Amino acid sequence: MIENRRENFGPHLMLDLTQCNTDKLRDCNFVFDVLSDLPEKIGMTRITQPYVFPYSGLVPEDKGITGTVIIAESHISIHTFQEKDYCFVDVFSCKDFDVDFAARYLINAFESGKFEKYIVQRGRDFVRHKRPETAGAA
Repeated sequence: MIENRRENFGPHLMLDLTQCNTDKLRDCNFVFDVLSDLPEKIGMTRITQPYVFPYSGLVPEDKGITGTVIIAESHISIHTFQEKDYCFVDVFSCKDFDVDFAARYLINAFESGKFEKYIVQRGRDFVRHKRPETAGAA
């Protein structure tokens, strides 16, 4: 049975972090650890190891660390810009989670002195499927 309720697919937390600990912005192991630990802390299921790598673009000051982890509920990604003292983080899930806890965890992890937090409810018209009820169930 398909139910056409107007319901959100799930929250998308986006953080713009600056005035961070610059050592953390350039540390692949640190970004790996954050991506590895965060899913469990917010009640999600990590289904891949984090994929983290240094990036150095055509513009030298754009170098940083990029990483993502796939969770059963969607994904988490981090992009740092070590020369520009900036970090972008996305946490997207089809399952509700404590976005305030996740934001505080990430802000504290990167020791961000200044940040912008955005929360968007994604998939406002996403059609949810209900499981058919078993025969004879009351």
